[in-house]
Amino acid sequence: MLTQAGCRERQARLWQRLPDEISWVLIGDSRHVQYFSNFRINPFSFSADQKSLLLLTRAGQAILLADNFAKRSATVPYFVDQEAIVPWYTHKRSVTNRDDALCQALSDIENVWSGETGLIEPEGVSEMVASMVAEDAAWQFADDEDEQPTTLGTVIRSLRRSKHADEVELLKTCMRACEAGHRRAFDVIQPGVSEFEVYLEVQRAAQEVAGGPCIVYGDFRATNAMLHKAGGLPTQYRLQHGDLFILDYSVIIHGYRSDFTNTISVGPPSDKIVAQFEACRDALHAAAAILKAGVACRDLWKAASIVLESRGFGPLAHHAGHGLGLEHPEPPILVSESDDVLIAGDVITLEPGCYIDGLGGMRFEHNYLITESGTEQLSQHHIGLMR
Repeated sequence: MLTQAGCRERQARLWQRLPDEISWVLIGDSRHVQYFSNFRINPFSFSADQKSLLLLTRAGQAILLADNFAKRSATVPYFVDQEAIVPWYTHKRSVTNRDDALCQALSDIENVWSGETGLIEPEGVSEMVASMVAEDAAWQFADDEDEQPTTLGTVIRSLRRSKHADEVELLKTCMRACEAGHRRAFDVIQPGVSEFEVYLEVQRAAQEVAGGPCIVYGDFRATNAMLHKAGGLPTQYRLQHGDLFILDYSVIIHGYRSDFTNTISVGPPSDKIVAQFEACRDALHAAAAILKAGVACRDLWKAASIVLESRGFGPLAHHAGHGLGLEHPEPPILVSESDDVLIAGDVITLEPGCYIDGLGGMRFEHNYLITESGTEQLSQHHIGLMR
């Protein structure tokens, strides 16, 4: 869970980026509502995917706007100073459009925002909600950092790159659950087992360590000489001797996620497969060796790609990694033409892969926190074709 102190710190950072004349902001992206208040509707509830709003004031007030069933489905605790909760379903009357409830909540706190200059998050607020505050609020503003017009949502996304301590702790919880699934995979991957059966075992192991229901998604697919690259959700295909099983998945806990990979050989690997693995492993290590704040992301891609090319497997056919947090992927992006540069607080993946027609495909991945003094490897799973 995010902490109250962390939410307050993030609110303070946001106000530092906004012009002095802005007195309030209206946030509607569910990830950003959570980012500043820890209010998140449980995805395993009947109110999953419903909306809420968060109004922040420069005076330090955080006000939650939601309907009664959205609040009922929220993970607790969350940290706000005031709530505008509108009855939507009362077990007595027919329901209306749930967005109408948000408009009513906004009207109920009109004394807070009316007559004061505000900002709307255009990426997360509906046109209906925005029209209510149109006379007092703007869609964009001139950002002091580059003096170019920008939106509230863009600024929040830039702030999200530098993770706070409570975010890192939550990400580490995701890592431990993800590691459990990787350990279990070595027990169950063998000829005759289906991709879906592997997925079920991995999911169960991850959720047991997480201590409750969580989302497990990613690539659970076999590759081989006939199908050298495959991704996505598992199928009923049954593993055969000589296959490679790519296990690249995320565990989402309270909106944050891990994302790391291993490729497991179904039966003893051939010498060519071992050489392919060693190239990928060494490409990962080469990029990891230069990880630190200030490094250009294109240089990380290049470091991994050079190793693959030197072994006869390159260049790297996709990204060398990406940022992690509330989205997948999110900045920074580690590709050949990236303009991104690592900053302290980034949480990233490194995941060089190699896919050879007539042989098979594989990918290996770790997650890292970029610190003020270097890096911290967050994922601790075993990387290797065999246990």
